[in-house]
Amino acid sequence: MESSNVTSAPESAAGADAQEVTRVGVVGGGYMGSGIAESAAVAGLEVAIYEPIEAAIEGSRGRVQGSLARAVKRGKRSDEEAQAALERIEWSNDPQVLQGSQLVIEAVVEDRDVKLDVFRQLDQLLDEEVVLASNTSSIPIAGLAAATERRERVLGLHFFSPVPVMKLVEIVVGLETAPETVDFAERFAERIGKSPIRTKDRSGFVVNFLLVPYLMAAVRMYEEGFASREDIDRGMQLGCGHPMGPLALCDMIGLDVLYSVCDSLYEEFKRDEYAPPPLLKRMVVAGHLGRKTGRGFYEYD
Repeated sequence: MESSNVTSAPESAAGADAQEVTRVGVVGGGYMGSGIAESAAVAGLEVAIYEPIEAAIEGSRGRVQGSLARAVKRGKRSDEEAQAALERIEWSNDPQVLQGSQLVIEAVVEDRDVKLDVFRQLDQLLDEEVVLASNTSSIPIAGLAAATERRERVLGLHFFSPVPVMKLVEIVVGLETAPETVDFAERFAERIGKSPIRTKDRSGFVVNFLLVPYLMAAVRMYEEGFASREDIDRGMQLGCGHPMGPLALCDMIGLDVLYSVCDSLYEEFKRDEYAPPPLLKRMVVAGHLGRKTGRGFYEYD
């Protein structure tokens, strides 16, 4: 990241370089939020998940329990380690549960207006030294930061799915993010076993900027009947050594998430390779979102 793209840190941000995370807050108990919480808890941090919907709290708890159980079964965790990690996580439908966190990560639906509302609420709720991060995969961080009075303490922490397994975290540096805040976020990512990379605040960041045109080309190929879904995926697996074909990867990411990312990329760059194909839109409207709904380009139990 070029230093000329990061503004000087205001005095109020000076503490970010000195403090370390002992408690992390997560807003949203969905697939990504639950995975972020699990990764932090496994690393020994206390975690607070704020999820306003009671049924979603139970869903999040079940996801974390299931993921930890699979880790035990595969020999990656002991029963004791899994239980200790679970006990470090507190779920609540009261936002006050986030108090005491040094870092709060927003992981709600990929909708700009919803995220802006969350950042406004967090800014009012939390002490001014708390760092706010978004797990957005496409929404500009500068816009989210502008909804707060702590712009120098706002940045992106873009995790990848499934979070407990995937090692990469993109640290997205906003227009006014202080260097101390970036360093603080990088240490946090390393603390929970992730490998951080820094990126400018532009739609798609590093990975999706490169990945989305490839995935959309596969969708268009399938839409036009050029090849079967199986042959498209098998071609990239056996011909290019990819562990998963592009259509199966679309299903794992979530077609609704991909559609939002495509929209954001196309809006910013106006390049055809980022435009979501008609088939993708129809599948999203029909509720065929991939693995999480049991049906996407493939069917799942």
